[in-house]
Amino acid sequence: ALLFAESSTVVSMTITPHLFEAYLKCPTKCFLRSLGKTGAGNAYADWVCVQNTSYQRDGIRHLTEGVANDEWVTGPLGTRELKSAKWRLATESRMCAQDLECTLHAVERVPSDTPGKPAQFIPTRFISTNKLGWHHKLLLAFDALVLSEVLGRKVDLGKIIHGDDRAALRVKTDPLDSNLRKIIAKIATLLSCQAPPDLVLNRHCAECEFQKQCRQKAVEDDDLSLLAGISEDERARHRAKGIFTVRQLSYTFRPRKTPKRAKNPARPRYPALQALAIRENTIYIHGSVTLPDSKAQVYLDIEGIPDNDSYYLVGALIVSEGQETFQWFWADQKSEEPESFCRFAEAVCQLDDFRVLHFGDYEIVALRRMKARLPESLHPRIDAILERATNVLSVIHPHLYFPTYSNGLKDIGRFLGFQRADEDATGLQSILWRKTWNENRDPDIRARLLQYNQDDCRELKRIVDFIRRVTGECPVDRRK
Repeated sequence: ALLFAESSTVVSMTITPHLFEAYLKCPTKCFLRSLGKTGAGNAYADWVCVQNTSYQRDGIRHLTEGVANDEWVTGPLGTRELKSAKWRLATESRMCAQDLECTLHAVERVPSDTPGKPAQFIPTRFISTNKLGWHHKLLLAFDALVLSEVLGRKVDLGKIIHGDDRAALRVKTDPLDSNLRKIIAKIATLLSCQAPPDLVLNRHCAECEFQKQCRQKAVEDDDLSLLAGISEDERARHRAKGIFTVRQLSYTFRPRKTPKRAKNPARPRYPALQALAIRENTIYIHGSVTLPDSKAQVYLDIEGIPDNDSYYLVGALIVSEGQETFQWFWADQKSEEPESFCRFAEAVCQLDDFRVLHFGDYEIVALRRMKARLPESLHPRIDAILERATNVLSVIHPHLYFPTYSNGLKDIGRFLGFQRADEDATGLQSILWRKTWNENRDPDIRARLLQYNQDDCRELKRIVDFIRRVTGECPVDRRK
């Protein structure tokens, strides 16, 4: 509670990339950082910080190779130093302009070929990930804005060096300027207040150092943002009506009938019914729930690294003729992944009558991407698996309301009493494990990943078995 108490001190108005990036992900995170608060920690967030710092250090070392000492400077830079500059490259340069401050990773100075025309200054930012998001470009635009303010003229071009191959992306920052200034104005308003902003849980929470404290606060307040499926617009509409808690929302559910003549009736998710399920600790079924039947069921879970589209582990729990068999297909490196998927496809397609059950879109996306990396002779097998695949989450979403804040596999499984070998393990944690294994080949970490994958498969089976067993037996709303 003390973490979210109103501050009696005057908050510094200096906006840094550290605060700017936090705001892009969550205003509450930005506010807490501005006060110097420290969270309970987050292993993934700590690892990302170490990766970024290491990548920036290595990037600067790589960038300065071959640059003469008299053409390279480091440290703070002001207007005078910039205008009289003779250097080609500046690194780790701290700059201040009004209420903005940043330490530029690197600045390249390119002399003009036209006599009398000033040199061009190009800020460079190092990003460790292979894939870039819109916030990475905005961070570069922030650097360019501070540099332009100090320089006294517009800087409209920057460079991002990112990923395993140190790919260089030139970014025109001018189109980002309007949005950038609006965000900075919002941050300035936020930091001028003593009261924290409204707490809103979002997808970034899983990788934030304040995750535990924020969730505890949200649970204490019974905040609407606990419901993972509710959008920001929906939450705003409810708040405008005086509905601020999950319990309040639970009293607003009114079943709606689908018009009889509707050819393709919509199957929405009702947050109010979700709230009612939580309040009454009851599972509700809305409409008809069907799962395909077959002689053999394959419960599929794939582990990967999203940043480089790597799929290093395929786990399959095969249930056939009353027997359960768990098979896993592991790849030490990306070049071995096609072979793993070949062996998986062979194991599954030898079943006479099978259905593949998975949770979410990740497995289908992985299969389609891997199909492009496999020989054409194996495409029919992948197609057969795709044709027989059922996304269990898509069955749950319009019909089943468990008394959980989200439809996540682990949340539902936990409610059904499934016990994992590591109850605290998450998808982000598995990424951290694999990245660590890549460096040290620790067999204990590999065993942990295999167990995590098997738990996902068995948890999915527990959910599917439960759905088959209780369909039509739980409190039901059958109005369509």
